[in-house]
Formats: sequence, C-alpha cells, structure tokens
Amino acid sequence: MKKMTNENMLKIGMAQISPVWLDKEKTIDKIKSYIFDAGAKKCDLIVFGEGLLPGYPFWLSLTNGSEFNSKVQKELHAHYIRNSIQIEAGELNEICTLAKKNSIAIYLGIIERAKNRGGHSLYCSLVYINSNGEIKSVHRKLQPTYEERLTWAIGDGNGLQVHNLKNFCVGGLNCWENWMPLSRTALYGLGENLHIAVWPGSDYNTNDITKFIAKESRSFVVSVSSLMSVKDFPTDTPHLKKILKKAPKVLANGGSCIAGPDGEWIVAPIIEKEDLIISTIDFNRVLEERQNFDPVGHYSRPDVTKLTINRERQSVIKVIGDSENDL
Repeated sequence: MKKMTNENMLKIGMAQISPVWLDKEKTIDKIKSYIFDAGAKKCDLIVFGEGLLPGYPFWLSLTNGSEFNSKVQKELHAHYIRNSIQIEAGELNEICTLAKKNSIAIYLGIIERAKNRGGHSLYCSLVYINSNGEIKSVHRKLQPTYEERLTWAIGDGNGLQVHNLKNFCVGGLNCWENWMPLSRTALYGLGENLHIAVWPGSDYNTNDITKFIAKESRSFVVSVSSLMSVKDFPTDTPHLKKILKKAPKVLANGGSCIAGPDGEWIVAPIIEKEDLIISTIDFNRVLEERQNFDPVGHYSRPDVTKLTINRERQSVIKVIGDSENDL
C-alpha cells in the first residue's frame, strides 16, 4: 500500500483495545483486524498496549496472588503460560506477514515465553516489527512492577534499541520503565526522537508521564493503553468467579495519547473508547524544539556523567560446541 511520500510526516495508529483475555488465538485475530484497518487507512505505524497478547495479569491483585503454594495461583499461572507467546515457534508469523503486506511498522506488547530462558518463564516484552515484516527487537521489561513480579521474570538490555522509521528514530519502553531515568536516557542517547510508551491501561499512568518525557527529551511521545472491563473476561477463564468477586467494573480505561516535543498535547488522553486512534506527526517539530535543549547533545556533559548499556541477552547457559557435530 502506498503511504505519504513526505518522509517528515508519520501517520500513527494507536490501537486502544481490550484483549480476548488470556486467549492468544482470539487475541491475535483481533490484533490482525486492527492491522488491516490501519493499513487500509495508510498508517505508517500501529502501536498496541503492554502485554496485550494475551493480556495483563489482573488476577494477581484480585485473588491474593502472593499466597504461597496456592492451587488457584498455580492453575492461573499455568493457563497464562499456555497462552503466552513463543516467538521462536513462529507464533508472531501471521502478524509479521500482515506488517509486510500492509507496509506498516508495529509495536506490540506480548507476554513472551522465552525459549532461550528454558521456555517456562514469562517476560513482559515489547516487540518491534518493521514494515518489511521483520522482528527487529524484543525488549523484555527490565523490572516488573510490584505484583507483576509474581508472574513475570526480569528482562535485560538486549531490547534497548531504536529503529529508523521515515525520518524518525523510534524506541519504546513498557509501563513504569518509562519512569526509569537511565532507561529513557539510553534511548535518547541512541538517537530516539519518537518515544513509544505502552501501558496495560489507565489515564492515571499516561496523563503526566507522557507530557513530561516529551518535554524532557524534546521528542514526540506516544502512549498506548489497553482496555479491560469485567465483560472482557472469557467465561472459560480458570477461577473466574474468584477473580470477579473483587474486580471493579472497569480495570483499565485506556488513556492513549500523544504529546509533541514541546510537551503539549497533540492527542489528549482518550478513555473508555475502543478504537484505532490516528494522528499524523511532523518530524520538523523535533528539530525546532532541539534548538534550546537536547538532553544527550548540546545540553549534556558526557565528560562528567555517562551511561553504560549492557545489551547481552541473558541466559543460564552458553553453548560452546555442538556435540552432534563432533567426530
């Protein structure tokens, strides 16, 4: 599909949607439908919320997730693992094919069942797929927040990467990682000028930090949140009655938004609306706002303070040789 020829202009689709909670096949189908829609509307980039595929672990705060040796928690966790995504097994292939077919880049929040960590632990990962359908980075959340640590493992720096998209340089972080100054600085230093912040959903997260990061970095910031209400829990969810007993009617109200490099709203937070929210941004605004401040350029002092990034993908094993090939 043909896109706008002006390399300074980027058309972004924010997919503020609910998952088919903890059902990866049905959630993938829903994601695909939004990619089709964004492609038909000639978007250059579509962004989905944190852990959308297959969903955020809301049960933890509703069912005493920290209870040790609980059959309820074990069964819910097993259900989560079964519906998580193993990239090495090709479970994102259909989405990659659609990216290529529609010439659209994608940021997608997934729960990753990482094969190179044994295949049984879960990571909250942000996947970047370029418009050729290639997975270019998988950023595993560096530090799960509070109760998330009961189900997600800690990530590493391998996915702290940026990508060229037209004249923009785009990078992204998961949820409260966006509050981590050094994680933000790592992306700034790599040349980021379009920052993607993904959230499980709620404007109380996106309302302040989106504008703050934009003003700090003099970059565009796109925050995309998911939605979740009690009607979005499938009826075959394990221990559903126990989950719903303490669940509020709305667990995630959205709050997707875009701030410009001056820290002002381009799209103010939108709540309680499932939609593909579309906006076009102009790269020249980045250049204008860098005139008086650039946090890693002319307004930095690398002779005084400097950041080191470790991009090594962490694993328990390091295979030196392959015995099957030994003579």
